[in-house]
Amino acid sequence: MEELTPPLGYRLITGPDDAAFCARVSALLTEGYRLYGSPALTFDGERVIAAQALVLAHPHG
Repeated sequence: MEELTPPLGYRLITGPDDAAFCARVSALLTEGYRLYGSPALTFDGERVIAAQALVLAHPHG
């Protein structure tokens, strides 16, 4: 039987600022996370890279 690990109370999602990044953040919002602060953006010389912090709305249940 596989042991389930509890969800993390804090997540920092990073990646290219594209539809896949938005889908990852959206999926976490559906799982009960909420945005924590504003997104951060940088340019790596080729593309825009985004970072968004999320926290679990109810980390203990």
